[in-house]
Amino acid sequence: MQIKETPDMWVLRLCRRLRIPEVKQAAAECAPLIERQIEAAGLSADGPWLFVSHHLPKNGKTPFDWEICRPVTRPVAYTGSIELCHFEPIMVAARVHQGPLRTLFAQGYAPLVAEIEMSRHHFSGESREVYHDWRGPGAPYHRIEIQFGLSR
Repeated sequence: MQIKETPDMWVLRLCRRLRIPEVKQAAAECAPLIERQIEAAGLSADGPWLFVSHHLPKNGKTPFDWEICRPVTRPVAYTGSIELCHFEPIMVAARVHQGPLRTLFAQGYAPLVAEIEMSRHHFSGESREVYHDWRGPGAPYHRIEIQFGLSR
């Protein structure tokens, strides 16, 4: 587990209320919309895809608030249809998962949650997945950083 501060960033963001099994479909629908908006607005991507969850449940049946975000270079002016949002730095407990997506929860989330619970830190309710190396659905290898916001 690594404790660190996230970078200050500007992102294009789409929000949904969904369940864990619905994330895959929502990402497939939303990512192209964001990519088209970046191109149409003349923006530049400035970092990997980011999924933000608020009060991520421990089961696949409970709805939660989810955001798909793409960092962009801060524009001078923006009038696009997708929300431009500023993320200020936050403190997180982080761990990088390297492997297939099917092992993300068992080998990525579970060990990190256990480490945080055994530490002096407390969950803020926000968690993030940073897709440093996404190779497409079904690929045998990805590099995804899991981050849990920490309350002060």
